[in-house]
Amino acid sequence: ISISTYNKMWTDAQKELDIQLQREREEFVQPEKDRMKVFRMLAASYIKYMQIFRNLETVHDQLLHRQKQSVIRQGLDGVIGRILELKKEMVELEKSEFHYIDNILEDLKLLPEDVEVPIPRYFIKENLEVLQQREKNLDQILLDAGLQTEEPLQTMTLEEAIKIIQVAERARQGRHRAAFIKQIYLGEKRKRQPKLQDQMGPNPDDAATCIQKVCCGYIQCKKTEKMREEEMIFLGMVSTEMIDGTGSLPPHLKATSISQMYAGQANALQGEIQKGNEEVFIKDKLREMEELNIKETLQDQISQCFIECRHIIGRFPDYPAEEAGGSVAMLSEKTPEQVVAELAAKQQMALQKKGEKRKKEKEEGNEKTKEKKPQKTGKKVSLPADEGWKMAPSNFISIMEEGSSQYKAIWQNRDERWDFLQDHDPELIKEEKREEVEEEIRVQVDELMQRKLEDLRLAVDGEKSGKPKKGRKSDRVREFRVNIMMSLVCRTIDSLYRELVEEGLLIKAKTVNLSDYVGKYSYLGTTLGQVDVEPMPSLADVRQLIALYGILPLGSQTVHEKAPLVKALLLAGPAGVGKKMLVHAICTETGANLFNLSASNIAGKYPGKSGLQMMIHMVLKVAKQWQPSVVWIGDTEKIFSKAVPKGELEMSPKRLEKILPKFLKALKAQDRVLLVGTTNRPFDANLKPFCKVYQKIILIPRPDYASRFAVLWKHIILQNGGEITNALNISCLAKLSDGFTQGHIVQAVQAVLSELRLLQMTRKPLSTDEFMTSLATQHPVYKEEEETFKVTLRATLIG
Repeated sequence: ISISTYNKMWTDAQKELDIQLQREREEFVQPEKDRMKVFRMLAASYIKYMQIFRNLETVHDQLLHRQKQSVIRQGLDGVIGRILELKKEMVELEKSEFHYIDNILEDLKLLPEDVEVPIPRYFIKENLEVLQQREKNLDQILLDAGLQTEEPLQTMTLEEAIKIIQVAERARQGRHRAAFIKQIYLGEKRKRQPKLQDQMGPNPDDAATCIQKVCCGYIQCKKTEKMREEEMIFLGMVSTEMIDGTGSLPPHLKATSISQMYAGQANALQGEIQKGNEEVFIKDKLREMEELNIKETLQDQISQCFIECRHIIGRFPDYPAEEAGGSVAMLSEKTPEQVVAELAAKQQMALQKKGEKRKKEKEEGNEKTKEKKPQKTGKKVSLPADEGWKMAPSNFISIMEEGSSQYKAIWQNRDERWDFLQDHDPELIKEEKREEVEEEIRVQVDELMQRKLEDLRLAVDGEKSGKPKKGRKSDRVREFRVNIMMSLVCRTIDSLYRELVEEGLLIKAKTVNLSDYVGKYSYLGTTLGQVDVEPMPSLADVRQLIALYGILPLGSQTVHEKAPLVKALLLAGPAGVGKKMLVHAICTETGANLFNLSASNIAGKYPGKSGLQMMIHMVLKVAKQWQPSVVWIGDTEKIFSKAVPKGELEMSPKRLEKILPKFLKALKAQDRVLLVGTTNRPFDANLKPFCKVYQKIILIPRPDYASRFAVLWKHIILQNGGEITNALNISCLAKLSDGFTQGHIVQAVQAVLSELRLLQMTRKPLSTDEFMTSLATQHPVYKEEEETFKVTLRATLIG
């Protein structure tokens, strides 16, 4: 598809985004009391943003213009964040993670595939080299530690090598002999042809046809040659002097002559190297031209600030530390009086917050004594009768509006008819680099003005100023003992990474995409909800939640910092439904590191309380430094179990119970680290601490009939080398496998499709009986167990 097609797709997406933003300004301003109307508004906006997200992601991936990509990326991050905000509003409104919008999709004449969450490809492409190097290092560490064996090279015996050479040589001789016989045949045919013509005489029609063929062929050759020359000129692969020696172009190609002259200098990778050199050149040029002017301006502004502050408060101000922003904190758009008043207001607010915290603690204690009876689950949630629902403020609307304004100012009316190379624009680079130059110069000016401030204090006030005070350590998180912190502070990240790999705490994620978790959408959700029957979520709903809560925030730093923060995610479901597969899919789609802190994996490692703190600190430090990262805890119910079985006492499964809340507290919005727990027995855990750790709980059900019939059986059989024929009744398999999970189906298929059975498949097709015999040896998941999962999940939502 041409560049103009993707430019048009970008234009249409921006128009739809502007319309959607205008619609939100009109609909989401006034409070709304009707809950169903609110949900329809949120669902319609969610669907529309999902369509815009899909189009912008395609355009971002296909357009090679780096400066266009940066503008698209800004709008793309804004749309992703807005989708997560709408999802949060829908969850708070419905008190459920799963939403059934099949009736809204039907009204909009859309398919469920249209609202499938796409995974942005730039999550991996932008960090591909780093991820490949990290994978090589991980493989090397595993090989050195003996935790991974190198695949042996298949050696070839002398007899096999001679056989291959013989086959190739016989094939060459056969081709040579066939060509020789063909030449003999054509030679004999040419000898017989003049004799036949002499006997029959020339045919006028044949002669006319021959003349026409020659003339038409000559004309077409000329046209083709001319088109090829114009194409080569258009692509910049041939200069005009090589064609006619004059340097003149056809009239309709004269407009492209200037661009083609530069096109010959561009490389095959869309000017990546040239752009890098151009950025360095422009930055050096800006520094050379504007450095003195910027320094003088900054020094004058800071000196004026010194004088005004001394005039107001009677002394020179303390110079802000580099961590606080340096001179940027001083050169805000506020007057000195406003700065002093703001500091006093902050102190008053801090005192008020302390008093409010004490009051809240007392009120919470009183509420706990009053609230003895839980709410009934059968009643629908009603909105306040007087206030109604109102949309919470968004952190991403301003980002989308800024991206839209950049598009309108730079790219909307830009004439790109002759920009065939889609090269960078030097003027846009100059604006970007000017900010970097100003920041570098500001650091130099800060050092100079700090010394000047000391001289002023000494000369005017007669006092010496000490070094600027750093921020208090009380603002930082202190979870671990000081001696452990000191023992790790001097170690490099590489050494900590190697130790975690050697101890088996950092493992290699399997290459599994989220699309490999196959499953169909449920079309009965709304219908069942209307008759007060709670529907089971489908596999497509689970796949969507994993993308929203796990993949999208981890893949983008901007989205993770400003979107609703999800630090911990729990995947609950029967054994075999694909919980571990989803954990590996999150790591594959985002390029995240995978830490395994399951109770069975950490048993006997880092013993004692200090050892446990050291282990958690190492994991936290490496995970933050090389983010994104996923910390996985399998069988997480054992950590919060009510009673530890006797056979698991040596494993100490409850080691992490008290330290996990501290681990989550140390994670901030800028840390792309996600804690993922998996469990097949959540009802064995103590729900109160369990729900405090895992803020999002996703129930993964058994596959329904639609998933088993449409994709699951077919996908697994084909994946294991089988063939589907008329002798294999997929509908019967889907019906009889009700209650069995994906893991059961995989085991049944692998048991049937042995190497011998695959060889017999051509003369003996697969039949339904073979799979049912293997499936009958396994234990299904009964409805009672599935209902237990639903009851437990409902209890966590109420709690």
